[in-house]
Amino acid sequence: MKRISTVTGTDGPATAAAGVSYGDLRVPAGFPSPAQDYLEERIDLNQALIRNPAATFLARIAGESMRDLGMYDGDLIVVDRSLTPRPGDVVLAWVQGGFTVKGFQVRNRRAFLVPAHPEYPELELLEDAGDGIWGVVTHVIRSFRGTPGA
Repeated sequence: MKRISTVTGTDGPATAAAGVSYGDLRVPAGFPSPAQDYLEERIDLNQALIRNPAATFLARIAGESMRDLGMYDGDLIVVDRSLTPRPGDVVLAWVQGGFTVKGFQVRNRRAFLVPAHPEYPELELLEDAGDGIWGVVTHVIRSFRGTPGA
């Protein structure tokens, strides 16, 4: 049986290398798998999660408006500013004087930010009011151990 281990990386000016063992397999979430013999490949989290380092940053979710999409308070999101948002994307937007993360939709040539929680309202993006999209959310990172941000 091979063991998953973290590989120490080097810190760079914008990102840090994060090589972690990776098994090219699907792991059942119900019963143990005998597939541990396939854990041989290394994966660099920067390569896996970040397409354009110069235009990508991390932000932390605050609130529950995207919970039905699996994005929870305290989760980290990877935001790529170089991507053009398409309907159905999750975006980081500046609206009504603050940042928010919502689904992006276009209807009748009007842009809307759509929550993934029934108790939150849709918001219309109004360019005249200074609203705009800052980037497309490409990944969510959730910690299952410890306190978020600790």
